[in-house]
Amino acid sequence: MSNASGETAIRPTRAENFSEWYLEVIKAADLAESSSVRGCMVIKPWGYALWEHVQRVLDGMFKATGHVNAYFPLFIPLSLLEKEAAHVEGFAKECAVVTHHRLEARDGKLVPVGELEEPLIVRPTSETIIGESFARWVQSYRDLPLLINQWANVVRWEMRTRMFLRTAEFLWQEGHTAHATEQEAVDETMQMLGIYARFAEEWMALPVVQGEKTESERFPGAVRTYCIEAMMQDRKALQAGTSHFLGQNFAKASGIQFQDEKGALTHAWTTSWGLSTRMIGAMIMTHGDDDGMVCPPRLAPQQVVIIPVIQKPEVREQVLAWCTALKRELEAQSYAGAPVRVHLDARDVQGAKKSWEWIKKGTPIRLEVGPKDIEKGAVFMGRRDRKPREKQSVPRAELVAGVGALLQEIQDALLQRARAMRAEHTRVIDTKDEFYAYFTPPPTRRPNDPTPIHGGFALAHFGGAPAVEARIKEDLGVTVRCIPLEPGEPGTCPFTGRPSPKRVVWAKSY
Repeated sequence: MSNASGETAIRPTRAENFSEWYLEVIKAADLAESSSVRGCMVIKPWGYALWEHVQRVLDGMFKATGHVNAYFPLFIPLSLLEKEAAHVEGFAKECAVVTHHRLEARDGKLVPVGELEEPLIVRPTSETIIGESFARWVQSYRDLPLLINQWANVVRWEMRTRMFLRTAEFLWQEGHTAHATEQEAVDETMQMLGIYARFAEEWMALPVVQGEKTESERFPGAVRTYCIEAMMQDRKALQAGTSHFLGQNFAKASGIQFQDEKGALTHAWTTSWGLSTRMIGAMIMTHGDDDGMVCPPRLAPQQVVIIPVIQKPEVREQVLAWCTALKRELEAQSYAGAPVRVHLDARDVQGAKKSWEWIKKGTPIRLEVGPKDIEKGAVFMGRRDRKPREKQSVPRAELVAGVGALLQEIQDALLQRARAMRAEHTRVIDTKDEFYAYFTPPPTRRPNDPTPIHGGFALAHFGGAPAVEARIKEDLGVTVRCIPLEPGEPGTCPFTGRPSPKRVVWAKSY
């Protein structure tokens, strides 16, 4: 897409430098900005509104399946983490640690004093501290299942950060459940994975592959980890949500025990699952174009923006009155179970400038209204899933009656476009040489260009050896993103010659 002068609104373009394009889209859409704290960001109103809609929809899905919300402390005593050795080892390098409890002024500077008896870890995830509460709450099989979710922030001291995708602090939800039987916990794990997949496809227009992680990619302390994986426009994979079957590992570490129906004392079976603000990054990299953000209508902060075109002061009152009435009519319509979200941009700013601001923010429908449109009883409409100059005159009554269907048409178009892109860059591979060639950029690639011009998803067999996966990661920066849940044909691993039950998804990832 390009503006009237032939230039794109975002430079560099995706093809020129995908990483820089991504950051420029965030800036142009006014989603977030870097903060003075290393690796942290300020989420601005437009970006936070996207997250609020994610919260609203997912919260409803969770509650519809019996889950309730609670909140647990931000600080976790070191001794709690130490109870689960594999878990501690997996997060040790990312932990932020509080060691003092006050400041004192000395020589004009504030100095930490009052060393804590025990260091506190700033929550990287909450299995251990929630497990401590579960151990108190669960005494009998009658107390189960325990289905808890919390909306919170977490801190993981990342070395290399990127807004929304990987920051030192981020927002998420984390579900934690305890069950009387192994099968109930397994069913819960898979149910939540399905909820994430349904949310991604139906609300984000984000096609995903549901699958299990390999041993090397498994959540620390989990028995099995499942995920949804999506392909971004640079052909890298993004892990968009995870669901973990924890077995009895954390229950034993935390002492979550109960008397079963026969009076025997046994440990509970637990799960955890989470999805974060990383989804906003996924939204940008899946649907965005060289003119900025493209918001899926179901999650867009504003689904329709009305832009009055007022070239003469004497028509201002008439145009604004007409637009205000149109706004009320549109808001009386519903889409995806809620009133249509409509914004009237009445700022005293040139119409073309306002239009481009909303294009960069990704608003699904733009309506331009001037005196001539009013005379015809129509609006000049632009859709964000099409080029900016592809606008058409639409009768007011037709627009109002069909706005819900139009928004769904845009939502469906975004999903189909993302599916087509993924299909185009997914290849079935059976030999090591073809695999290495697929993920090796041609020698014509520009030096220091971070934009992949080769590769995508490779569907290849894998014998399951962690050492082989580690070597491929070192050679190509490629890992097994997941073992798909869908049935597959058995075959032979092209790297070891060992039998393989099905093909797995290999890709470079974020």
